[in-house]
Amino acid sequence: MTVGTALPEGGTAAAPARVRAVLSNFPSGVAVVTAVHETTPVGFACQSFTSLSLDPPMVSFAVSRASQTRPRILAAGRFCVNILAADQQWLCRRFAARDVDRFRGVGWRLSASGSPVLDGVLAWIDCTVAAEYPAGDHTIVVGHVGELARPRETEPLVFLRGRLMPGAPLALTHA
Repeated sequence: MTVGTALPEGGTAAAPARVRAVLSNFPSGVAVVTAVHETTPVGFACQSFTSLSLDPPMVSFAVSRASQTRPRILAAGRFCVNILAADQQWLCRRFAARDVDRFRGVGWRLSASGSPVLDGVLAWIDCTVAAEYPAGDHTIVVGHVGELARPRETEPLVFLRGRLMPGAPLALTHA
């Protein structure tokens, strides 16, 4: 099968609603991707973030091509992935909302490279844009990792079956 063009033998493209219903059974972490465009901080909630390479250190995320934030982050040339903690559902909702000042009332500081690091996050990864690839109705953005830290030890925020929830506890017992 050729990536992106062929369908399984005798198959048809799955309807978006069916794809969402099936794939929502795979839990994902929740992050807020931030940057500074010109002099304005920008960001959006993201559940399609992943580690990509350890050597060299790289990450990726996917963002809707319809996003008004996407071109601003790409123009900035750098971004910070802020991994949300379980108690930051409100922050996810704020950065997922449209037509609001997403940074109003949110504490943050600039990383060494100039991207917003949000207060209280579980971890953050500061990156420079390495590449972007069109992928259907999204763009995949690849970043080279610069600075990163894990300032908190707590449970992550997880998205599963259309709901935000705390992730697995840090101390897991094995039977």
